[in-house]
Amino acid sequence: MRRLLILIAVLGLASCASMQRLGAANDVHAFLLSIRDNDQAAFDAHVDRPALQQQLQGLIVQKAAKRYGDIASLLAPGLAQFAGDTLVQPSVFRQVARQYGYGDDTKIPGAIVIAQALKPLPDGRVCAVKKKEGPCTLVFTKEQGVWKLTGFQGDVKDLRLKL
Repeated sequence: MRRLLILIAVLGLASCASMQRLGAANDVHAFLLSIRDNDQAAFDAHVDRPALQQQLQGLIVQKAAKRYGDIASLLAPGLAQFAGDTLVQPSVFRQVARQYGYGDDTKIPGAIVIAQALKPLPDGRVCAVKKKEGPCTLVFTKEQGVWKLTGFQGDVKDLRLKL
């Protein structure tokens, strides 16, 4: 009897995680469409700009300090703020989407396919992975009923402005 209760609990938790991923997948789909279509309004609706800017600024400062040492601690915060403001654009994240196989002429898959590339995190967020057991790249948080991009855990060099 105890094993049956444990099995039911495990299946229930797995079901909740699947529903969470499927719910998030609809908003991730809209986010990917906004990138492909360079739709600033739709992009902004699916991005927590202040959270993402702050997170990107931290990555930039960390990378600069690691590479350039003490001088970076003086220059990096200002440059990081400028970069954080500038990098949160659909055109910049198009490069990241390409790494997932979503090019300019690629059909964006539906929510069920996208849900398979999402991994639930212990704190209630979900992240997009390139491979089934791979590291997180894009992190989404549910805010006021909408899953929004709040973090980027990929390589900062992948975020480039297209001039």
